[in-house]
Amino acid sequence: MVFADLFFLFVFLPLFILLYAAAGVIDRQMLRKPSVVATSAGGAQTSLTYEVGQSKTHIMRNVVLVGFSLLFYAWGEPIYIMLMLLSVMINYGVGMAIFSTEEKKRKKWWLAGGVAVNLLILGSFKYLEFFADIFGWFGLQVSVPHITLPIGISFYIFQSISYLVDVYRGDAPVQRSYWGLLLYISMFPQLIAGPIVRYSTVAREIHSRHVTSKDIADGVFRFLIGLGKKVLLANQLGEITTKMLAGGMTETSVAGAWIGVITFTLQLYYDFSGYTDMAIGIGRCLGFRFCENFNHPFCSTTITEFWRRWHISMGSFFRDYVYIPLGGNRRHQLLNIMAVWMLTGLWHGASWNFVLWGLYYGVILLIEKNTILRIKEKIPTALLSFYTIIIVLIGNGIFYFYDMGSLSHFFSVAFGQTGAPAFTFEDKTVLFERFWLLLVALVICLPVRPAVSKVSERVLAKVDGAHDKAVLITRFVISAVILILSVALLVGATNNAFLYTRF
Repeated sequence: MVFADLFFLFVFLPLFILLYAAAGVIDRQMLRKPSVVATSAGGAQTSLTYEVGQSKTHIMRNVVLVGFSLLFYAWGEPIYIMLMLLSVMINYGVGMAIFSTEEKKRKKWWLAGGVAVNLLILGSFKYLEFFADIFGWFGLQVSVPHITLPIGISFYIFQSISYLVDVYRGDAPVQRSYWGLLLYISMFPQLIAGPIVRYSTVAREIHSRHVTSKDIADGVFRFLIGLGKKVLLANQLGEITTKMLAGGMTETSVAGAWIGVITFTLQLYYDFSGYTDMAIGIGRCLGFRFCENFNHPFCSTTITEFWRRWHISMGSFFRDYVYIPLGGNRRHQLLNIMAVWMLTGLWHGASWNFVLWGLYYGVILLIEKNTILRIKEKIPTALLSFYTIIIVLIGNGIFYFYDMGSLSHFFSVAFGQTGAPAFTFEDKTVLFERFWLLLVALVICLPVRPAVSKVSERVLAKVDGAHDKAVLITRFVISAVILILSVALLVGATNNAFLYTRF
């Protein structure tokens, strides 16, 4: 099941909202039960205060959330629900062991063992065939059964590791309830494609959270913005990408290759940031504040800056849990950067193009540290922006093609090495027929909304409440238009899977 699906929008989500609201009523009734607080010689005395402990505030709502999260995950792959439950059980036990062990050395061993088990689970499902192929190069034939990759396993395994490390470091309290940890790991808004939510970010909200009408309004609007990004932009851009890059590219021109990688770059951004918006929006309505995952990455002037703005949760995870523990900037910086980016590439998939993609960015970042970043102020911003976009486009060319032969052929075409025409009638047709789609996609990825908001505040500042009313009306209109157009495009659609669910 995916968010951009009519069944999710009009059956799963309304049913969840209804039962979650009913569970909230039950929780509030439970809180109103008087509790016995003292016993005197004359017997027990009934207090007029109420039980407000964290474990009592969201019992039924958490039951509903866990139940629907498991249903959401099992909808497409029921067989792997047991894997998730087992994974959570292991991490729950290890977390409790880390917490209860006083000796620091033993705590480290528990942490190391827990992380190793998580990586073993991830590796068994994601990398067995990849490493079997490597062994085959050396004449070691290893028979590995084909295993379907569980959806979202990379995300929930990383969140499990986050939990263990946060508990070990004392950044968050241990989760004493198995069901509380299961809720954190399986929460359907961010389960299959992130953002990678750290346990320390939501630990307190698992059992005690507060939702206002503003949270719900902001959450619904954010969800619909994400829906629009996915259905109205990413899916349409994907059609152009497939047309230009799929197949053998036997008739693709030089311009067509670049058009294809540009639309893929925009498709990837709107697809992934759209999912993030929808996840953050649902989480906000439930009282969870997930981290932001994108911050206008195409406004970057260096690749270093780009990766601080793109997939922020993944970047911060590797920085805090891999790069810094390896030594960070203090020692072996070159090796640390290359190790992190090789792992980043492998995290995206068991394929050589992802390894190459990770090493590509590792080398670029090392070069930047010793060149561009030292003289950045002397280089025109426009030139830096152009350089960054070109590097990103080349990187996404590597990212797109799993087959190394197709990857090599793409770059041969893109750089005019195959004798392919520079520009064809098909390229012209795509540009003219999809002109408005491309224009809107290019404009919206820029920080337009903050600029419009500032102008609106200045224009309407003289009239009390005018700005707030204008924002409310604008949001309502935008939400209605997005919902109507998205539903219209989803009717009859057969494939709306998000790109990052495959990782």
